[in-house]
Amino acid sequence: MSTLVLVHGAWGGAWVWRRLLGPLRAAGHTVHAVTLTGTGDRAHLRHPGIGLADHVRDVVALVQAEELGPVILVGHSYGGMVVTGAADALLSAGAEVSHLVYVDAVVPHSGECWSSLHDAETVAVRTAAASAYGQALPPPDPAVFGLDAADTAWLARRHVPHPFGPYREPLHFDAERLARVARTFIDCHTPAFPTIAPFRTRVRAEPGWDVREIPTGHFPMLSTPDVLAGILLDLAAARR
Repeated sequence: MSTLVLVHGAWGGAWVWRRLLGPLRAAGHTVHAVTLTGTGDRAHLRHPGIGLADHVRDVVALVQAEELGPVILVGHSYGGMVVTGAADALLSAGAEVSHLVYVDAVVPHSGECWSSLHDAETVAVRTAAASAYGQALPPPDPAVFGLDAADTAWLARRHVPHPFGPYREPLHFDAERLARVARTFIDCHTPAFPTIAPFRTRVRAEPGWDVREIPTGHFPMLSTPDVLAGILLDLAAARR
């Protein structure tokens, strides 16, 4: 059986994966969902100094403390930055990473920030919002994610401001080392979340990518959990 580590996106927490935990564990897999520092049930730890490196360490620390491996790292949205950095750190320390899965996620090149491929207007709006909010990004109106009314309300209740430091912190990693790891991008395009558009193009232009599509919005773990679980189960089976 495989071991999966699930990493949420901005404004979220481990709670966002709850509909996937049952199906994945019922199939015999070990599953851990991480809450990044300053988010979710760890929002009380948020402070202006939190950066991307802290979130990478959250994942690395879990894998090392639980002595997990080989692991499949799954990142949603901003979580793509985190699983990329965590994979590089784990591999450099001799741990095994068998697969990287990007769920409608940021797919960085070495040296890029979360904000690198955002347009100037988006960067300006988010920078101003964070400045007014004590160096944290306030959550957007969840109506933009194309969910039904119940899930939109659920996100509205649970989303919390996200530390702003990771928005501007570049990620440096060994691209050749990561290129040896299997990589899958799950494209959720109905409706398509605009800031993921550059990465949808990137993964189709670069070699080595397995691209899967789900005709749903940016939160497939809420809108189509059975479909997303099916893809993850398929990938986990391939890694045995």
